[in-house]
Amino acid sequence: MKNYEQYKRMIRFLTSVTILAAEIGIYWLVWETSISEMAGTPFFRKGDWLMIAVYGLLLLFFSKMYGGLKIGYLERGNVLYSQILAVVLVNGFTYLQAALLAKHFLNFTPFMLMLVLQVVAISIWTVGASILFQKLFPPRQMLLVYGNRPSLSLMHKMNLRKDRYQIKTVVHVDEGLEKILRMISSYDAVVICDVPSPMRNQILKACYTEEIRVYMTPKISDILIRSAEEITLFDTPLIMARNGRMPIEQAFFKRLMDIVISGIACIVVLPFMAGTALAVKLEDGGPVLYKQKRLTIGGREFYVYKFRSMRIDAEKDGVARLASAGDNRITRVGNFIRKVRLDELPQLFNILKGDMSIVGPRPERPEIAKQYETEMPEFSYRLRVKAGLTGYAQIFGKYNTTPYDKLKLDLHYIQNYSLMLDVKLMIQTVKILFMKESTEGIAAGQTTAALDIDKE
Repeated sequence: MKNYEQYKRMIRFLTSVTILAAEIGIYWLVWETSISEMAGTPFFRKGDWLMIAVYGLLLLFFSKMYGGLKIGYLERGNVLYSQILAVVLVNGFTYLQAALLAKHFLNFTPFMLMLVLQVVAISIWTVGASILFQKLFPPRQMLLVYGNRPSLSLMHKMNLRKDRYQIKTVVHVDEGLEKILRMISSYDAVVICDVPSPMRNQILKACYTEEIRVYMTPKISDILIRSAEEITLFDTPLIMARNGRMPIEQAFFKRLMDIVISGIACIVVLPFMAGTALAVKLEDGGPVLYKQKRLTIGGREFYVYKFRSMRIDAEKDGVARLASAGDNRITRVGNFIRKVRLDELPQLFNILKGDMSIVGPRPERPEIAKQYETEMPEFSYRLRVKAGLTGYAQIFGKYNTTPYDKLKLDLHYIQNYSLMLDVKLMIQTVKILFMKESTEGIAAGQTTAALDIDKE
C-alpha cells in the first residue's frame, strides 16, 4: 500500500477531472441545444466559451467547498450528496443568469433534464471511483495508543469508516514506551489518543523515522500553538500565541457583515418565518416563540429567540437538558422545523441586536456551561468571541458532540479567525441543513453531552 500512496493524489485529481468534465459537457450540450436560444441573446463562439467557463469555475468552487471531489476521503454518501448539492446550486445560478439575459423567467424543463443527467453521471462516478479507491488503497492497518482517557469514542468513530481505517491493536501507555516503539513498525499508521506529551513526542519521532503515518487527537495547547506566529527578531526562533481576542478592525468588519447579511436575510426568510409561526400556533395553541438564557462574549447573558419546537411544559421539573434521541417533548411541527433549522430563524433578530454573530461558537445555557466547566475549565475559552448562529463546531460537529471536541473545534475558529473563514463557513452551512446526523440528539437518559467526556 505504501508504494501506491504517492499516486493517491494523482488518481483523485484524475477522477475529479472526469466528473467535472462530464457535468460541464452535459451543461454544454443543453446550452447549445436549448438555453442559449431561450436566453434570447445571440452568442458567438467566444460567448459560448465564456458561459461554459463561468459554469465550470462555479462548479469547481462549490465542489471543493462542499467536499464533492474528496472521493476516497469522505464516505461515499457524503461525496454523492455534496456533488449533487454543488450541481443544484450552480444550475440555480445558471438559470438566474439566463433569465437575466432573457429579461423574463425561462422554461425550467431543460434545466431539470440537465440536472437529471448530471445526477445520473454523479451516481455512476461516485460508485465507480469509490470501488477503484478501495481496490487500489485498502484500509490502513492501525495501532491505537491511548492514555488516561479511554479511547472507545474515537474507536467507534474510526470504525464507521472501515473503508479507510482498521484498528487492529489497542495498547495503553502503561504497557511502556519500549514495547510501543517495537510495535509501531508492524502497522501502516498509529493513532495517538490522549497520551502524555513526553511519550507522545517520542512516539511521533519514531513514526517519522519509520515513515509511518500518525493520527493524533489534539490537545488544547496544540490548537493554540498551531495558530502561533513566528518571531524573527533574534537569532533564537520564537513563536507567539495570541490571546484569542479579535483585533478592533476585524471586529468592526465582522459586525458590519452581520448587520448587512442578517438584515437582508430577515426580508428574504419572512415568508418562511410566517409559515413556521402559523404551524407552531395551530398545533397546540401555545406561544410561537420562546426565549432562553444563553451565554455570549465575555460570559454575558442574553435571551436567545427560537420558534418553539417542544411542548410548553418541556422543562416543568426545572432541570436544563439537551434534546435526546427520540425526545417525546418535541412536537410534530417541532420535529420538522428542527430538522431543517427553521426554528433558528428568529435568532436573526439576536444578530441585529448585537447579542450574536452569524458565525461563532454556539451559545450555551449557563447551567449546562457550568457543568462542563467543572470538569473542563477551558470550556470558557469559547467566550472570547460572540456566540454564533452557525460556526465551526456546528458544521463539523453534531448536536451531541462532546464538550471537549466542541471546544477544540471552536478554538480552531477563534485562533484562526478571518472574514474569509466566516464566508467559507456560511457557504458550508448550506450543506448541513439537510444532514440528519448533524441534529442527532444525545443518548436517552442524559441531560447534557458531558457524560461522553469520561468515555472518550
